[in-house]
Amino acid sequence: MSSSKIDILSLTENEIKEIITAPPYSQPSYRAKQIFEWLHRGAKFDEMSNLPLSLRAQLKETCIIKTPEIERKLVSTDKTIKYLFRLYDGEHVESVLMDYEYGKTICVSSQVGCRMGCRFCASTLSGKVRDLSASEILGQVLAAQKDINKNANTKAGTRISGVVMMGIGEPLDNFDETVRFLELLSAPGGLNIGLRHVSVSTCGIVPRIYELAQLELPITLSISLHAATDAKRNKIMPINRRYGIDELLLACRDYFDKTGRRISFEYALIEGENDTISDADTLATLLKQYMGSNGERPFHVNLIPLNKVRETGLSGSGSASVRTFASALNARGINATVRRKLGSDIDAACGQLRIAAEQMAKKERAKIYDNRKK
Repeated sequence: MSSSKIDILSLTENEIKEIITAPPYSQPSYRAKQIFEWLHRGAKFDEMSNLPLSLRAQLKETCIIKTPEIERKLVSTDKTIKYLFRLYDGEHVESVLMDYEYGKTICVSSQVGCRMGCRFCASTLSGKVRDLSASEILGQVLAAQKDINKNANTKAGTRISGVVMMGIGEPLDNFDETVRFLELLSAPGGLNIGLRHVSVSTCGIVPRIYELAQLELPITLSISLHAATDAKRNKIMPINRRYGIDELLLACRDYFDKTGRRISFEYALIEGENDTISDADTLATLLKQYMGSNGERPFHVNLIPLNKVRETGLSGSGSASVRTFASALNARGINATVRRKLGSDIDAACGQLRIAAEQMAKKERAKIYDNRKK
């Protein structure tokens, strides 16, 4: 696939207008709106029926639509769906579609693999292959929505109304494409998903948190905290050796002060690592110190029962320990809830997005290499 082709799904409507009204296209400006709307329905160029055939052919020759293809689909007993997506270059990522009473939320990937090295996370086991473009992130939402629409058992009008960037990869390690994705996702002519219904997760790349705060986007920032002391966090999250907890929480305080948006602190409970009453007490003291008590800077602690990943050697805390930890935080004035476990029977729950896919891609690359040697 020629790298000189325009990644048209990564463009805003105004950017498409600039291109489409200039040579060699020289089209009227209203074509940009038509093209943008078709793209955000997940359409291919041949399906854009209100465009002239000559323009469709021209777009097909000069542009590329990087919408991922569904290679595999697993459906959980709780209606959670995991999609294995094949990207235009043969790489793979996964997304998880979750069904809640209030609507459907999709968890999307931002990179092929991850280089952050968090010990409890399956996504980082094979390292980072590459960043996703804004179109490839958006394409996961579009492909899932298209799949929902064609499902005969789906009620008319059912749509994805929320997005969490908690899949494979670190969104703030792919900052520019993440921000562009958010712009495209919320565009009125596209999916028009309000940014208040979007969560962006980070393991704690502090300079990028400050940069994100400057944009004043009404998203929810989710901080993967998982420990209340540097000594413990250093053991499970290498990023902490560069940006310690004090530095991270100062950035969180700045983020709230600039955006007014409540921060969510994610805390995966790991047996024998971070799940004691003493850990809960330390966490409560820490968060009050930086975020203030009495609702000064609203925040929420999201407790995550860790899902077992064989290669990590770590086990999640038992349900009794999880309940005790949550009660201890609430008793200390910390708003804490336990995340509902979804899709664990299809390896779709948090920490299990390990892309059987990465292994597939490696096998394919090995085949190509072997064929070249013959």
